[in-house]
Amino acid sequence: MQLPLTDPDTLFEELLQDLPAETVQMARTCKAFVRAKKVKTPAQLLRVVFLYCGLDKSLREVAGTFTALYESMTDQSVAERLRACRPWVQAMLRQMFPLAAIEPPPVGRRFVVIDASSMQAPGATGTDHRLHIAMDLVSLQFLAVLVSDVHTGETLKHFTFAPGDIAVADRGYAQCQGMHAALQQGADLIVRLHPFSVVLGDATGAPLELSAALKRQKMETLRTLEVTLHAAGGQYEVRGWVHAYRLNVEQANRARHKCRQGHKKGTPSAESLFLAGWVLVFTTLAPVVLSPQAIMALYRCRWQVEIAIKRWKSVLDVDALRAKATSPLAEVWLQGKLLYALMLERRMRRQLGDSWGRLDPPAGRHVVARLGPAQRRDSTDDYRCFILEGGRLGGMPEGGDGTASPEDITTASSRGH
Repeated sequence: MQLPLTDPDTLFEELLQDLPAETVQMARTCKAFVRAKKVKTPAQLLRVVFLYCGLDKSLREVAGTFTALYESMTDQSVAERLRACRPWVQAMLRQMFPLAAIEPPPVGRRFVVIDASSMQAPGATGTDHRLHIAMDLVSLQFLAVLVSDVHTGETLKHFTFAPGDIAVADRGYAQCQGMHAALQQGADLIVRLHPFSVVLGDATGAPLELSAALKRQKMETLRTLEVTLHAAGGQYEVRGWVHAYRLNVEQANRARHKCRQGHKKGTPSAESLFLAGWVLVFTTLAPVVLSPQAIMALYRCRWQVEIAIKRWKSVLDVDALRAKATSPLAEVWLQGKLLYALMLERRMRRQLGDSWGRLDPPAGRHVVARLGPAQRRDSTDDYRCFILEGGRLGGMPEGGDGTASPEDITTASSRGH
């Protein structure tokens, strides 16, 4: 059994193994570390970043800890150094993502689940930033994490796809421009259809009244329609199939109640209430390539990303911005927090193995064949233990808010977590 590390410097060096190998060089290239003054090395500067972003310490606490470990430093100096770190943190974050899936699923396909989440600054009542995530459905490896301002919405244009990728996304991404951009990269789509965000046509391009086409469909049955989608202006044509599953009476009533509650003005139209009784999924994969039942099961698997976002929020407080949205430190904190979270994900895989968090580990490669019964092992508890059982980052005192550090991480693995 491996004994837990105790020396702070050794612990921190161990922690750096889960960061890109170019971390030190990037600090100089991005001009985050120009010359040695009170901060003597890029590693010391990285400790400042993780104290503020990872452990959620205030500027004054960071300054006090740095003074105790190295040299006297004021909170104003800490803020200046953090502001200069923004390009460096962004560069490290980009390097944390693989260029291709670690273990591609069968038939050369990679299922890329897309989702987004909103974040708020202190005292805010609305959204200040959006977090956009792409995740490999099989390995649950993060492929991309993007941070945008409040004015940037959900779209597949944010992401880079490889030929053979299958993007699985919610109805917020059912926009012809974004879907067309993904198709141009050689990807296929499985997207929850929002019938009022696109112009629907049949296989020939003639207008299609979806309500009329589905009117005679029986409950709890699945029907497939070949369709053509256009943007409101008529551009960005996307061809594919809509798989329509009609809900039973109880499910449909719940969906229509939710539709009424979410309608901002007046009451929903009769067509909106009617279509609320269906699950409509659009795909560019022909039924002979992937059956309608498999498409619907794949779409249901997109909750893997929702679990990851929930885990980040509950364990690492990713959605609780430390600085106001207009502050230069807001983006630094957010990017640094994501870097910290991804570093923990890597460390978990290195210490606990790649089977952690995998979708149905014994048969993870056979996604298409096992999509119906496949279940993900819920690893939220493992993740929480892995973080909370760690020691203090480089000998730094623990934060009063309970946000944990991971550097004595071997304690958790030696206890069998």
